Amino acid sequence: FCVETLNKMQNTAHLVFGIFGNATALFLFLAPLITFWRIIKSKSTEQFSGIPYVMTLLNCLLSAWYGIPLVSKNNLLVSTINGTGAGIEIIYVLIFIVYAPKKERTKILGLFAFVLTFFAAVVLISLLALHGNARKLFCGFAAAVFSIIMYGSPLSIMRTVIRTKSVEFMPFFLSLFCFLCGTSWFIFGLIGMDPFVYVNNGFGSFLGALQLILYFIYRKNKGNGKGKNENKNTAVVSVELGFPDEPNEDKEVSNTNGAQNGHV
Repeated sequence: FCVETLNKMQNTAHLVFGIFGNATALFLFLAPLITFWRIIKSKSTEQFSGIPYVMTLLNCLLSAWYGIPLVSKNNLLVSTINGTGAGIEIIYVLIFIVYAPKKERTKILGLFAFVLTFFAAVVLISLLALHGNARKLFCGFAAAVFSIIMYGSPLSIMRTVIRTKSVEFMPFFLSLFCFLCGTSWFIFGLIGMDPFVYVNNGFGSFLGALQLILYFIYRKNKGNGKGKNENKNTAVVSVELGFPDEPNEDKEVSNTNGAQNGHV
């Protein structure tokens, strides 16, 4: 009786944290809507980078594939949110391609083609050459690597916060939801005893916590101008998924609500 009760509690907790992880991840996937509405209105991608969205698409595709029952068990919620995320990211990428300058459009199209080719290769190899646990290991490793890379993207913004002693370009709620998303999927992975879910999301939870710590250390300096160039020239800073553009002294500051996407 006790074992059966514990199993039910474990399954319930697994479901609850999976649903909460879906909700927080969806918020992060939708956060760039403000940026893309601005792009559509201005009919220009301005100083924004399209690379984070293409790479996030690859991570979503790999994670969605890993979560299907054909590859791993009890991870259907991983597939649902990442499948949704992949659809959203495709829309972002297509909008970016439409409004990007010719040179940038060519670069993003090439990267987009690479992502689709790489994902197709992973799917074909896992289906035709691998079976059982070998398939799970192969797909899980591929998904975890790109998930860690995506979770590591805010490191550049954290460096900017430390250097400027200002949280002007690190929105609080994005950092909070990044932490909540990583923590939810970390616990989901622990309960399901799946290292390909809890290792990378544990890393994401840790980075999210560091962002919150930095925010509370420097929160009083928000918008005080310390993030601007010391020579009174302003810098372009694009907070797209934590990837700021290099400072450009001839442009004005662009403080955007980028998305530090949640990945599982």
